[in-house]
Amino acid sequence: MDVRTFWLAGRPATGDVELTVTNPHDGREVGRYSVPTDAQVEEAIAAAHAVAKQAAALPIHVRAEALAHVSRRIAERADEIAHLITAENGKPITWARGEVNRAISTFRFAAEETRRFSGEVQRLDTEAAAAGRLAYVTRVPYGPVLAITPFNFPLNLVAHKVAPAIAVGAPVIVKPAPATPLSSLVLGEILAETDLPAGMFSVLPIENERASALVDDPRLPIVSFTGSAPVGYAIADQIPRKHVTLELGGNAAAVVLADADLDWAAQRIALFSNYQAGQSCIAVQRVIVERPVYDAFVDKLLPAVSALVTGDPLDEKTQVGPLVSEAAAERVDVWIQEAVAAGARVLAGGIREGATIAPTVLADVPDDAKVVREEVFGPVMILEPVESVDEAYAMVNDSRYGLQAGVFTRSLDSAFKANRELEVGGVIIGDVPSYRADQMPYGGVKDSGIGREGLHSAMEDYTYEKVMVLTGLSL
Repeated sequence: MDVRTFWLAGRPATGDVELTVTNPHDGREVGRYSVPTDAQVEEAIAAAHAVAKQAAALPIHVRAEALAHVSRRIAERADEIAHLITAENGKPITWARGEVNRAISTFRFAAEETRRFSGEVQRLDTEAAAAGRLAYVTRVPYGPVLAITPFNFPLNLVAHKVAPAIAVGAPVIVKPAPATPLSSLVLGEILAETDLPAGMFSVLPIENERASALVDDPRLPIVSFTGSAPVGYAIADQIPRKHVTLELGGNAAAVVLADADLDWAAQRIALFSNYQAGQSCIAVQRVIVERPVYDAFVDKLLPAVSALVTGDPLDEKTQVGPLVSEAAAERVDVWIQEAVAAGARVLAGGIREGATIAPTVLADVPDDAKVVREEVFGPVMILEPVESVDEAYAMVNDSRYGLQAGVFTRSLDSAFKANRELEVGGVIIGDVPSYRADQMPYGGVKDSGIGREGLHSAMEDYTYEKVMVLTGLSL
Protein backbone atom coordinates (compact mmCIF):
# COMPACT_ATOMS: atom_id res chain seq x y z
CA MET A 1 0.00 0.00 0.00
CA ASP A 2 1.35 3.43 -0.94
CA VAL A 3 2.37 5.77 1.87
CA ARG A 4 0.69 9.17 1.71
CA THR A 5 2.97 12.15 1.95
CA PHE A 6 2.17 15.09 4.20
CA TRP A 7 2.24 18.70 3.03
CA LEU A 8 5.12 20.88 4.10
CA ALA A 9 4.88 24.54 3.07
CA GLY A 10 2.82 23.57 0.03
CA ARG A 11 4.94 20.65 -1.18
CA PRO A 12 4.76 16.88 -0.54
CA ALA A 13 7.21 15.53 2.00
CA THR A 14 8.00 12.39 3.97
CA GLY A 15 9.44 11.87 7.43
CA ASP A 16 11.17 9.00 9.21
CA VAL A 17 8.06 7.29 10.63
CA GLU A 18 4.99 5.74 8.99
CA LEU A 19 1.67 5.14 10.73
CA THR A 20 -1.34 3.07 9.69
CA VAL A 21 -5.03 4.01 9.57
CA THR A 22 -7.53 1.21 10.10
CA ASN A 23 -11.24 0.94 9.35
CA PRO A 24 -13.30 1.12 12.59
CA HIS A 25 -15.89 -1.27 11.14
CA ASP A 26 -13.71 -4.25 10.30
CA GLY A 27 -10.17 -3.32 11.39
CA ARG A 28 -8.68 -3.58 7.92
CA GLU A 29 -5.83 -1.31 6.92
CA VAL A 30 -7.06 1.56 4.75
CA GLY A 31 -3.94 3.68 4.43
CA ARG A 32 -0.51 4.62 5.64
CA TYR A 33 0.91 8.07 6.05
CA SER A 34 4.28 9.61 6.74
CA VAL A 35 4.80 11.57 9.97
CA PRO A 36 6.83 14.81 10.00
CA THR A 37 10.02 15.03 12.02
CA ASP A 38 10.58 17.81 14.55
CA ALA A 39 12.83 19.54 12.03
CA GLN A 40 10.10 19.42 9.39
CA VAL A 41 7.54 20.85 11.82
CA GLU A 42 9.95 23.71 12.51
CA GLU A 43 10.36 24.22 8.76
CA ALA A 44 6.59 24.48 8.31
CA ILE A 45 6.26 27.05 11.11
CA ALA A 46 9.17 29.09 9.78
CA ALA A 47 7.69 29.05 6.27
CA ALA A 48 4.27 30.18 7.51
CA HIS A 49 5.87 33.01 9.47
CA ALA A 50 8.04 34.05 6.54
CA VAL A 51 5.16 34.21 4.06
CA ALA A 52 2.68 35.96 6.38
CA LYS A 53 3.12 39.48 4.96
CA GLN A 54 2.97 38.22 1.38
CA ALA A 55 -0.15 36.20 2.21
CA ALA A 56 -1.90 39.18 3.79
CA ALA A 57 -1.12 41.24 0.67
CA LEU A 58 -2.48 38.66 -1.79
CA PRO A 59 -5.05 40.23 -4.10
CA ILE A 60 -8.60 39.28 -3.28
CA HIS A 61 -9.10 37.60 -6.66
CA VAL A 62 -6.12 35.29 -6.03
CA ARG A 63 -7.50 34.13 -2.68
CA ALA A 64 -11.03 33.79 -4.02
CA GLU A 65 -9.97 31.78 -7.07
CA ALA A 66 -7.84 29.44 -4.95
CA LEU A 67 -10.86 28.72 -2.75
CA ALA A 68 -13.14 28.27 -5.76
CA HIS A 69 -10.62 25.83 -7.26
CA VAL A 70 -10.64 23.75 -4.09
CA SER A 71 -14.44 23.67 -4.15
CA ARG A 72 -14.49 22.51 -7.77
CA ARG A 73 -11.83 19.85 -7.27
CA ILE A 74 -13.53 18.39 -4.21
CA ALA A 75 -16.68 18.13 -6.33
CA GLU A 76 -14.76 16.37 -9.08
CA ARG A 77 -13.28 13.87 -6.60
CA ALA A 78 -16.39 13.62 -4.43
CA ASP A 79 -16.93 9.85 -4.64
CA GLU A 80 -13.26 9.06 -3.97
CA ILE A 81 -13.15 11.38 -0.95
CA ALA A 82 -16.45 10.11 0.46
CA HIS A 83 -15.18 6.54 0.39
CA LEU A 84 -11.96 7.66 2.06
CA ILE A 85 -13.92 9.34 4.86
CA THR A 86 -15.97 6.19 5.38
CA ALA A 87 -12.84 4.04 5.41
CA GLU A 88 -10.92 6.06 7.99
CA ASN A 89 -13.80 7.33 10.11
CA GLY A 90 -16.42 4.57 9.85
CA LYS A 91 -19.34 6.87 9.13
CA PRO A 92 -21.88 5.46 6.67
CA ILE A 93 -21.26 6.40 3.07
CA THR A 94 -24.49 8.40 2.90
CA TRP A 95 -23.22 10.69 5.69
CA ALA A 96 -19.73 10.80 4.15
CA ARG A 97 -21.23 12.06 0.89
CA GLY A 98 -23.09 14.68 2.86
CA GLU A 99 -19.85 15.81 4.46
CA VAL A 100 -18.14 16.09 1.08
CA ASN A 101 -21.03 18.17 -0.27
CA ARG A 102 -20.80 20.45 2.74
CA ALA A 103 -17.05 20.92 2.17
CA ILE A 104 -17.75 21.86 -1.44
CA SER A 105 -20.15 24.52 -0.17
CA THR A 106 -17.81 25.67 2.58
CA PHE A 107 -15.03 26.50 0.13
CA ARG A 108 -17.52 28.05 -2.30
CA PHE A 109 -18.99 30.24 0.46
CA ALA A 110 -15.45 31.25 1.44
CA ALA A 111 -14.65 32.28 -2.13
CA GLU A 112 -17.79 34.40 -2.21
CA GLU A 113 -17.18 35.91 1.22
CA THR A 114 -13.61 36.81 0.28
CA ARG A 115 -14.91 39.16 -2.39
CA ARG A 116 -17.23 40.87 0.13
CA PHE A 117 -14.71 41.13 2.96
CA SER A 118 -13.18 44.39 1.79
CA GLY A 119 -13.65 46.93 4.59
CA GLU A 120 -15.93 49.92 4.99
CA VAL A 121 -15.80 53.69 4.92
CA GLN A 122 -17.15 55.95 7.69
CA ARG A 123 -17.66 59.68 7.46
CA LEU A 124 -16.44 61.19 10.71
CA ASP A 125 -17.88 64.66 10.24
CA THR A 126 -20.89 63.79 12.38
CA GLU A 127 -19.20 66.18 14.83
CA ALA A 128 -17.81 69.59 13.90
CA ALA A 129 -14.40 68.69 15.32
CA ALA A 130 -14.04 65.93 12.71
CA ALA A 131 -14.97 67.98 9.66
CA GLY A 132 -13.14 66.81 6.56
CA ARG A 133 -12.23 63.45 8.04
CA LEU A 134 -13.01 59.99 6.69
CA ALA A 135 -12.22 56.59 8.24
CA TYR A 136 -11.29 53.59 6.13
CA VAL A 137 -11.78 50.45 8.26
CA THR A 138 -10.25 47.15 7.17
CA ARG A 139 -9.56 43.83 8.85
CA VAL A 140 -6.00 42.50 8.99
CA PRO A 141 -4.96 38.90 9.79
CA TYR A 142 -3.23 38.39 13.13
CA GLY A 143 -0.87 36.01 11.35
CA PRO A 144 -0.55 32.28 10.71
CA VAL A 145 -3.30 30.02 12.04
CA LEU A 146 -2.75 26.71 13.81
CA ALA A 147 -5.80 24.53 13.06
CA ILE A 148 -6.25 21.51 15.33
CA THR A 149 -9.07 19.35 14.02
CA PRO A 150 -11.08 16.33 15.27
CA PHE A 151 -11.87 12.92 13.83
CA ASN A 152 -15.65 13.15 13.46
CA PHE A 153 -15.72 15.40 10.36
CA PRO A 154 -12.22 14.84 8.96
CA LEU A 155 -12.84 16.95 5.84
CA ASN A 156 -15.43 19.62 6.58
CA LEU A 157 -14.17 20.68 10.00
CA VAL A 158 -10.73 21.10 8.41
CA ALA A 159 -12.40 23.14 5.69
CA HIS A 160 -13.98 25.40 8.31
CA LYS A 161 -10.51 26.39 9.52
CA VAL A 162 -8.53 26.36 6.27
CA ALA A 163 -11.05 28.23 4.09
CA PRO A 164 -11.43 31.35 6.28
CA ALA A 165 -7.67 31.49 6.84
CA ILE A 166 -7.00 31.58 3.10
CA ALA A 167 -9.89 34.01 2.64
CA VAL A 168 -8.31 36.62 4.94
CA GLY A 169 -4.76 35.99 3.73
CA ALA A 170 -3.43 34.03 6.71
CA PRO A 171 -1.10 31.03 6.34
CA VAL A 172 -2.52 27.92 8.00
CA ILE A 173 -0.96 24.82 9.54
CA VAL A 174 -3.36 21.88 9.97
CA LYS A 175 -2.82 19.26 12.66
CA PRO A 176 -5.45 16.61 11.88
CA ALA A 177 -6.71 13.95 14.29
CA PRO A 178 -4.31 10.97 14.30
CA ALA A 179 -7.20 8.55 13.72
CA THR A 180 -8.39 10.30 10.53
CA PRO A 181 -5.59 12.21 8.75
CA LEU A 182 -6.15 10.91 5.22
CA SER A 183 -8.96 13.27 4.20
CA SER A 184 -6.95 16.33 5.21
CA LEU A 185 -3.95 15.01 3.26
CA VAL A 186 -6.14 14.84 0.15
CA LEU A 187 -7.22 18.41 0.84
CA GLY A 188 -3.54 19.37 0.96
CA GLU A 189 -3.09 17.70 -2.42
CA ILE A 190 -5.85 19.89 -3.86
CA LEU A 191 -4.52 23.06 -2.22
CA ALA A 192 -1.15 22.35 -3.84
CA GLU A 193 -2.81 22.75 -7.24
CA THR A 194 -3.57 26.43 -6.57
CA ASP A 195 -1.41 29.51 -7.05
CA LEU A 196 -1.07 30.14 -3.33
CA PRO A 197 2.50 30.98 -2.33
CA ALA A 198 4.78 28.37 -0.77
CA GLY A 199 4.37 28.39 2.98
CA MET A 200 0.70 29.36 2.81
CA PHE A 201 -0.40 25.92 4.05
CA SER A 202 0.98 22.80 5.66
CA VAL A 203 -0.79 19.61 6.75
CA LEU A 204 1.20 17.96 9.53
CA PRO A 205 -0.20 14.63 10.79
CA ILE A 206 1.76 14.52 14.04
CA GLU A 207 0.90 12.72 17.27
CA ASN A 208 -1.23 14.62 19.78
CA GLU A 209 1.53 14.78 22.36
CA ARG A 210 3.71 16.73 19.91
CA ALA A 211 1.10 19.43 19.32
CA SER A 212 2.11 21.36 22.43
CA ALA A 213 5.18 22.78 20.70
CA LEU A 214 3.01 24.10 17.87
CA VAL A 215 0.55 25.62 20.34
CA ASP A 216 3.37 27.35 22.22
CA ASP A 217 5.16 28.78 19.21
CA PRO A 218 4.81 32.60 19.10
CA ARG A 219 4.97 32.56 15.30
CA LEU A 220 1.46 31.03 15.27
CA PRO A 221 -0.63 33.78 16.93
CA ILE A 222 -4.02 32.15 16.22
CA VAL A 223 -4.99 28.72 17.53
CA SER A 224 -8.31 27.30 16.32
CA PHE A 225 -9.22 24.06 18.09
CA THR A 226 -12.19 21.71 17.81
CA GLY A 227 -12.39 18.87 20.30
CA SER A 228 -13.01 18.08 23.96
CA ALA A 229 -13.40 20.75 26.64
CA PRO A 230 -10.51 19.55 28.85
CA VAL A 231 -8.06 19.69 25.95
CA GLY A 232 -9.43 22.98 24.65
CA TYR A 233 -9.20 24.74 27.98
CA ALA A 234 -5.74 23.30 28.57
CA ILE A 235 -4.69 24.93 25.29
CA ALA A 236 -6.25 28.26 26.28
CA ASP A 237 -4.53 28.14 29.67
CA GLN A 238 -1.22 27.30 28.01
CA ILE A 239 -1.26 30.38 25.77
CA PRO A 240 -3.14 33.21 27.56
CA ARG A 241 -1.70 35.90 25.28
CA LYS A 242 -2.71 34.26 22.01
CA HIS A 243 -6.01 34.59 20.18
CA VAL A 244 -7.77 31.25 20.67
CA THR A 245 -11.03 29.94 19.23
CA LEU A 246 -12.50 26.80 20.76
CA GLU A 247 -15.38 24.58 19.64
CA LEU A 248 -15.73 22.16 22.53
CA GLY A 249 -18.93 20.23 22.03
CA GLY A 250 -22.08 19.84 24.07
CA ASN A 251 -24.92 17.59 25.17
CA ALA A 252 -27.56 18.98 22.86
CA ALA A 253 -31.21 19.07 23.89
CA ALA A 254 -34.29 18.73 21.70
CA VAL A 255 -37.47 20.13 23.29
CA VAL A 256 -40.82 18.75 22.14
CA LEU A 257 -43.66 21.03 23.20
CA ALA A 258 -47.32 20.02 23.34
CA ASP A 259 -48.17 21.78 20.07
CA ALA A 260 -45.39 20.08 18.06
CA ASP A 261 -45.80 17.87 15.02
CA LEU A 262 -44.98 14.64 16.84
CA ASP A 263 -44.41 12.54 13.72
CA TRP A 264 -41.85 15.00 12.36
CA ALA A 265 -40.18 15.41 15.76
CA ALA A 266 -39.92 11.65 16.32
CA GLN A 267 -38.38 11.00 12.89
CA ARG A 268 -35.87 13.81 13.15
CA ILE A 269 -34.84 13.07 16.73
CA ALA A 270 -34.46 9.34 16.04
CA LEU A 271 -32.20 10.00 13.08
CA PHE A 272 -30.12 12.84 14.50
CA SER A 273 -29.44 11.23 17.83
CA ASN A 274 -27.76 8.44 15.88
CA TYR A 275 -26.28 10.04 12.75
CA GLN A 276 -22.47 9.83 12.66
CA ALA A 277 -23.03 7.17 15.40
CA GLY A 278 -23.81 10.09 17.68
CA GLN A 279 -20.29 11.46 17.18
CA SER A 280 -21.36 15.02 16.53
CA CYS A 281 -21.19 17.94 18.94
CA ILE A 282 -24.84 18.70 18.12
CA ALA A 283 -26.24 15.17 17.96
CA VAL A 284 -29.46 14.94 19.98
CA GLN A 285 -28.61 13.67 23.46
CA ARG A 286 -31.32 15.02 25.79
CA VAL A 287 -34.97 14.85 24.67
CA ILE A 288 -37.25 17.01 26.81
CA VAL A 289 -40.96 16.45 26.21
CA GLU A 290 -44.04 18.18 27.66
CA ARG A 291 -46.03 15.73 29.75
CA PRO A 292 -49.35 15.90 27.82
CA VAL A 293 -47.69 14.47 24.67
CA TYR A 294 -44.93 12.41 26.29
CA ASP A 295 -46.51 8.97 25.91
CA ALA A 296 -47.69 9.65 22.36
CA PHE A 297 -44.25 10.94 21.40
CA VAL A 298 -42.46 7.90 22.86
CA ASP A 299 -44.84 5.62 20.95
CA LYS A 300 -43.72 7.30 17.73
CA LEU A 301 -40.05 7.64 18.65
CA LEU A 302 -39.23 4.03 19.52
CA PRO A 303 -40.38 2.55 16.17
CA ALA A 304 -38.43 5.28 14.37
CA VAL A 305 -35.29 4.35 16.32
CA SER A 306 -35.82 0.63 15.73
CA ALA A 307 -36.20 1.26 11.99
CA LEU A 308 -32.71 2.75 11.69
CA VAL A 309 -30.36 0.50 9.74
CA THR A 310 -27.12 -0.34 11.56
CA GLY A 311 -24.32 -2.15 9.80
CA ASP A 312 -21.59 -1.93 7.17
CA PRO A 313 -20.81 1.76 6.53
CA LEU A 314 -20.30 1.07 2.82
CA ASP A 315 -23.85 -0.24 2.47
CA GLU A 316 -26.01 2.50 0.96
CA LYS A 317 -28.85 1.57 3.34
CA THR A 318 -26.80 1.91 6.52
CA GLN A 319 -27.70 4.91 8.68
CA VAL A 320 -25.74 4.06 11.85
CA GLY A 321 -22.17 2.80 11.66
CA PRO A 322 -19.44 2.12 14.21
CA LEU A 323 -17.81 4.59 16.53
CA VAL A 324 -14.31 5.68 15.60
CA SER A 325 -12.76 2.87 17.68
CA GLU A 326 -13.67 -0.03 19.90
CA ALA A 327 -12.26 1.90 22.86
CA ALA A 328 -14.71 4.72 22.16
CA ALA A 329 -17.59 2.24 22.04
CA GLU A 330 -16.45 0.61 25.27
CA ARG A 331 -16.50 3.99 27.03
CA VAL A 332 -20.06 4.72 25.81
CA ASP A 333 -21.15 1.23 26.89
CA VAL A 334 -19.76 1.85 30.38
CA TRP A 335 -21.74 5.11 30.64
CA ILE A 336 -24.94 3.29 29.61
CA GLN A 337 -24.38 0.54 32.17
CA GLU A 338 -23.63 3.09 34.89
CA ALA A 339 -26.94 4.83 34.17
CA VAL A 340 -28.82 1.51 34.24
CA ALA A 341 -27.20 0.55 37.53
CA ALA A 342 -28.40 3.87 38.94
CA GLY A 343 -32.02 3.19 37.90
CA ALA A 344 -32.32 4.10 34.22
CA ARG A 345 -34.54 1.98 31.96
CA VAL A 346 -33.37 0.90 28.49
CA LEU A 347 -36.23 1.44 26.02
CA ALA A 348 -34.13 0.58 22.95
CA GLY A 349 -30.60 -0.57 22.18
CA GLY A 350 -28.05 -0.67 24.95
CA ILE A 351 -26.05 -3.36 23.14
CA ARG A 352 -22.43 -3.14 21.97
CA GLU A 353 -20.79 -5.29 19.30
CA GLY A 354 -17.17 -4.35 18.78
CA ALA A 355 -17.04 -0.67 17.85
CA THR A 356 -20.79 -0.47 17.21
CA ILE A 357 -23.41 0.61 19.75
CA ALA A 358 -27.05 -0.09 18.87
CA PRO A 359 -29.16 3.12 18.84
CA THR A 360 -30.05 3.52 22.50
CA VAL A 361 -32.95 5.23 24.27
CA LEU A 362 -32.94 5.61 28.06
CA ALA A 363 -35.66 6.79 30.44
CA ASP A 364 -35.74 7.55 34.18
CA VAL A 365 -32.08 8.51 34.10
CA PRO A 366 -30.74 10.09 37.31
CA ASP A 367 -29.84 13.76 36.92
CA ASP A 368 -26.21 13.18 37.88
CA ALA A 369 -25.53 10.36 35.39
CA LYS A 370 -22.74 10.94 32.87
CA VAL A 371 -25.19 10.43 29.99
CA VAL A 372 -27.05 13.50 31.28
CA ARG A 373 -24.25 15.76 32.43
CA GLU A 374 -21.46 15.03 29.94
CA GLU A 375 -21.17 14.70 26.16
CA VAL A 376 -21.86 11.05 25.31
CA PHE A 377 -20.50 11.27 21.75
CA GLY A 378 -22.29 8.06 20.90
CA PRO A 379 -25.75 6.92 19.70
CA VAL A 380 -27.53 7.46 23.02
CA MET A 381 -30.50 9.66 23.93
CA ILE A 382 -32.29 10.18 27.21
CA LEU A 383 -35.99 11.04 27.61
CA GLU A 384 -37.13 13.58 30.20
CA PRO A 385 -40.80 14.57 30.70
CA VAL A 386 -41.58 18.10 31.95
CA GLU A 387 -44.73 19.91 33.05
CA SER A 388 -44.29 23.23 31.26
CA VAL A 389 -42.38 25.30 28.74
CA ASP A 390 -40.61 27.08 31.58
CA GLU A 391 -39.45 23.76 33.05
CA ALA A 392 -38.31 22.56 29.62
CA TYR A 393 -36.16 25.61 28.98
CA ALA A 394 -34.73 25.52 32.50
CA MET A 395 -33.75 21.90 31.91
CA VAL A 396 -31.99 22.80 28.65
CA ASN A 397 -30.00 25.41 30.58
CA ASP A 398 -29.14 22.99 33.38
CA SER A 399 -25.93 22.00 31.65
CA ARG A 400 -22.38 23.23 31.60
CA TYR A 401 -22.62 23.14 27.80
CA GLY A 402 -24.43 25.53 25.49
CA LEU A 403 -23.84 24.82 21.82
CA GLN A 404 -27.24 24.44 20.12
CA ALA A 405 -30.77 23.43 21.09
CA GLY A 406 -33.77 22.39 19.02
CA VAL A 407 -37.36 23.32 19.89
CA PHE A 408 -40.30 21.60 18.19
CA THR A 409 -43.24 24.01 18.41
CA ARG A 410 -45.74 25.81 16.21
CA SER A 411 -45.92 28.79 18.59
CA LEU A 412 -44.08 31.98 17.73
CA ASP A 413 -44.28 33.00 21.38
CA SER A 414 -42.55 29.77 22.44
CA ALA A 415 -39.99 30.21 19.69
CA PHE A 416 -39.04 33.75 20.70
CA LYS A 417 -39.08 32.77 24.37
CA ALA A 418 -36.58 30.04 23.52
CA ASN A 419 -34.38 32.54 21.72
CA ARG A 420 -34.51 34.88 24.73
CA GLU A 421 -33.96 32.30 27.46
CA LEU A 422 -31.89 29.38 26.16
CA GLU A 423 -28.21 29.68 27.03
CA VAL A 424 -26.87 28.34 23.75
CA GLY A 425 -25.13 29.63 20.64
CA GLY A 426 -27.91 28.50 18.30
CA VAL A 427 -31.65 27.87 18.67
CA ILE A 428 -33.22 25.74 15.94
CA ILE A 429 -37.00 26.09 15.85
CA GLY A 430 -38.99 23.25 14.35
CA ASP A 431 -36.02 20.92 14.01
CA VAL A 432 -33.19 19.16 15.84
CA PRO A 433 -30.17 20.99 17.31
CA SER A 434 -28.09 19.05 14.79
CA TYR A 435 -29.02 21.45 11.98
CA ARG A 436 -26.12 23.54 10.74
CA ALA A 437 -25.77 25.66 7.63
CA ASP A 438 -22.09 26.09 6.89
CA GLN A 439 -22.32 29.82 6.20
CA MET A 440 -24.09 30.71 9.46
CA PRO A 441 -22.37 31.61 12.75
CA TYR A 442 -21.74 28.40 14.69
CA GLY A 443 -20.40 28.08 18.19
CA GLY A 444 -21.43 27.99 21.80
CA VAL A 445 -21.36 29.48 25.26
CA LYS A 446 -20.36 28.14 28.67
CA ASP A 447 -18.17 25.05 28.24
CA SER A 448 -19.06 24.73 24.55
CA GLY A 449 -16.35 27.13 23.58
CA ILE A 450 -15.15 30.56 22.51
CA GLY A 451 -15.58 32.20 19.10
CA ARG A 452 -17.60 31.25 16.06
CA GLU A 453 -17.21 29.25 12.88
CA GLY A 454 -19.16 29.92 9.70
CA LEU A 455 -17.11 31.69 7.05
CA HIS A 456 -17.68 35.36 7.83
CA SER A 457 -17.57 34.77 11.58
CA ALA A 458 -14.31 32.81 11.42
CA MET A 459 -12.79 35.42 9.13
CA GLU A 460 -13.52 38.03 11.78
CA ASP A 461 -12.01 35.77 14.46
CA TYR A 462 -8.78 35.48 12.48
CA THR A 463 -8.43 39.26 11.97
CA TYR A 464 -8.42 42.58 13.80
CA GLU A 465 -9.84 45.93 12.77
CA LYS A 466 -7.44 48.55 11.46
CA VAL A 467 -8.49 52.16 10.91
CA MET A 468 -6.94 54.70 8.56
CA VAL A 469 -8.21 58.29 8.98
CA LEU A 470 -7.99 60.64 6.01
CA THR A 471 -7.83 64.31 6.89
CA GLY A 472 -8.60 67.56 5.05
CA LEU A 473 -11.13 66.12 2.62
CA SER A 474 -13.99 67.95 0.96
CA LEU A 475 -16.86 65.60 1.74
